[in-house]
Amino acid sequence: MKTLLFTIISLFITLSAQSQSIPDTTAIKQLLEKESTTFRRGDVKAHAECWKIQPYSRIVISTADGKMIDVPPAIMINPPANMMGGGGTFSNSNYKISVIGNSAWVSHNEESVSKDGKKTWSIEFKMLEKINGDWKIVGMSIHAYNKQ
Repeated sequence: MKTLLFTIISLFITLSAQSQSIPDTTAIKQLLEKESTTFRRGDVKAHAECWKIQPYSRIVISTADGKMIDVPPAIMINPPANMMGGGGTFSNSNYKISVIGNSAWVSHNEESVSKDGKKTWSIEFKMLEKINGDWKIVGMSIHAYNKQ
């Protein structure tokens, strides 16, 4: 009887612990929302927590007018004073996520509205790694475009 009771309690605890963890895709979306929010707020510390700069990290931006910018990845954790905190809002949509083990890639659309009301649109690709149980962005590519 004690063995059966112990087995049932152990099974319940195991199932409860597993049901409390959120799926990787949900954790990744939450991370990307945090990264976008903290950038606009100018919260350098919280924004840096979204990133893990690796030797292979890379950030490439294509502007709507056809220019390409190769951004030094260290800027994401130690940005110049004028880079972040411009305010405004954003809406991420059309998430496409692939998770393989502790690596993932995501593409999504972003519509940004500056605090003066100017809208911009982009398609973003982000590469992520799960480090010590937490998802971190290790690279990204942003492609801005003009909406027709």
